[in-house]
Amino acid sequence: MKIVKKKLTLLATKHLINQPANTETGTETDTDTSTDLDIEFVVMDETELERPYRVIIHNDNVTTFDFVIAVLVTIFELSFGRAEHVAYEAHTKGQAYVATLPLEEAKSRVFKAQYAARQQGFPLTFTIEPE
Repeated sequence: MKIVKKKLTLLATKHLINQPANTETGTETDTDTSTDLDIEFVVMDETELERPYRVIIHNDNVTTFDFVIAVLVTIFELSFGRAEHVAYEAHTKGQAYVATLPLEEAKSRVFKAQYAARQQGFPLTFTIEPE
């Protein structure tokens, strides 16, 4: 699938609807309907979507090691040993590299991980940055 990069702005303004005169009252019924709608679509091309992005995990003082390791193993598909190393590095240095993924894959996994964390009451946070 090839996606073309475009910016599209849709602007709909001032539509005048002229209705015929009301025959019962003899008055004219012009209705001025004004709608300002400004929508911007940004579509990324295929190379931007497939470009590698780094997923970074950030330390917090609430999320448990066990939960972090479970997320790293189940959602990011790290080995148990690698997950332990990443969790410890985040704990000691404030953040740690998790994985390099295409943008949509990185967004999807980060969303799943943060959603699972919120369900358990943890503030676990990840960021995504271009490699």
